[in-house]
Amino acid sequence: MDCLFCKIVSGEIPSTKVYEDDKVLAFRDIAPQAPVHVLVIPKKHISGWYDAKDESDELLAHLMRAAALVAEKEGLVEGGFRIVSNCGEDADQTVKHLHLHVLGGRKLSSEMA
Repeated sequence: MDCLFCKIVSGEIPSTKVYEDDKVLAFRDIAPQAPVHVLVIPKKHISGWYDAKDESDELLAHLMRAAALVAEKEGLVEGGFRIVSNCGEDADQTVKHLHLHVLGGRKLSSEMA
């Protein structure tokens, strides 16, 4: 498979890990959009949210819980943080592997692109 995130999971491509367990991996985005910008991905390849419809609720809930743990670990809880997931080309999903962006560390705009 020629998936960038799968190569990060396998260790073929290095990353700056923030959190890891048996189901998910969280690492710093290489082009951060905020002072804290961490990607949280399932280790299992899932192309996007639409393709996740057949996955277990446990895995999807675990992904969200991991994003919250990352926010806590990064010190974002008191000031607030944003969890974002882009789904498909029109939403600017550039890597076809389900992922969450955890953003924070500054006041984030409420404007929609």
